[in-house]
Amino acid sequence: MELCNEDNLRLNVLLAQPLRAIRINENTLTVVGLTERGEATVQLNPTVRDEQYLRWVRELLALKATGSPAGYPVFMKRWTRIGQIKNNLKQMLLLGEPEAIVAVSHAPDMTLDIAECAWWANPSTEVAMGLLQYAEVYESDLGKALAAHLMEFLPFEESPVNIVYMVRACLQGELLDETQRLSLWRRAKRRHPFYVGFTFAEARQIPLDATDSPTYETLTALLATQLAEGNAFAKVFAYQLSAAGQAWLQLLALALKKPVDPDVVVALFHAVDQRFDCPAKPDRGVRDINDIDIDAVSAEYPELAELRDTINESQQTLLEAGLLLAMVGEHTLNPIFGGNDSVGTVMRKRLAPLTEPLLEKIDILTNH
Repeated sequence: MELCNEDNLRLNVLLAQPLRAIRINENTLTVVGLTERGEATVQLNPTVRDEQYLRWVRELLALKATGSPAGYPVFMKRWTRIGQIKNNLKQMLLLGEPEAIVAVSHAPDMTLDIAECAWWANPSTEVAMGLLQYAEVYESDLGKALAAHLMEFLPFEESPVNIVYMVRACLQGELLDETQRLSLWRRAKRRHPFYVGFTFAEARQIPLDATDSPTYETLTALLATQLAEGNAFAKVFAYQLSAAGQAWLQLLALALKKPVDPDVVVALFHAVDQRFDCPAKPDRGVRDINDIDIDAVSAEYPELAELRDTINESQQTLLEAGLLLAMVGEHTLNPIFGGNDSVGTVMRKRLAPLTEPLLEKIDILTNH
């Protein structure tokens, strides 16, 4: 590592300060440190190829931050292995490594201060999506800035699954106003992944006119005791028949039609899994919907048996439809996608034995 004397001196002066984060601009060959008082910049004067010189600069930053010049990949593996990555986020902010900032944005125990530093150090779409996982972030002014960034770049995003998660991130809390939300919805009519992004959102974010099912009022009165006692099956069933549940089921029907990408389908079934907190559902959903036997489930779960004993025969049909939907998840796709990478029309044909029954159950729940 042979930095010129001037750069070595100025970088060491910079690193002697209490820094919050560091970023390197490879185009202008500058190292910028974020302090409590603002930004401090060091203009580099390379003595060799820029790429080699920047590597030396990062070695110096890594040495100061971690005690090793090896840099991000090595110490990242070490911290991950010993389970201490969440305790070293502040050091990772001082490496001038964009990938380290991406890792920070996905780390547990995020704080608003660390999020602000991470966004300053690497204001990218990937970092914005990572940071918007956290309520403390998306409920802040920073959250609005991150959402604005995603909304700006969303029209240019080419990856269907990235569109899903960008839309999902933007639809949290109060990040968007009604005009922005409706603009996303209009795009969904032309680009299917937008619908899937909406399936992760709260029902109030879904711009569909929906009312309680005609059965809802009668059913909730009938199940008042079970609902008051926290019967999980009754809660899922009542939600599915409520106005919020009906809107979401209508959205699910739209999202199940004409998917074009396997990753988007996996994301959709992840959203379904998250939506229904069904005690009988295996982790990440049943493997085969044909294996769902309501009698067998009732024998194992007294809460479901009690629910079935309370409702009438016509409501049983609704319950069976709702239970099937509440049991699916990502693992339900394994028999279809395992060892297969088809897309478009071919993929939809392979999905038909799954999507067609699901659409039938949605129709039962939303039209009876």
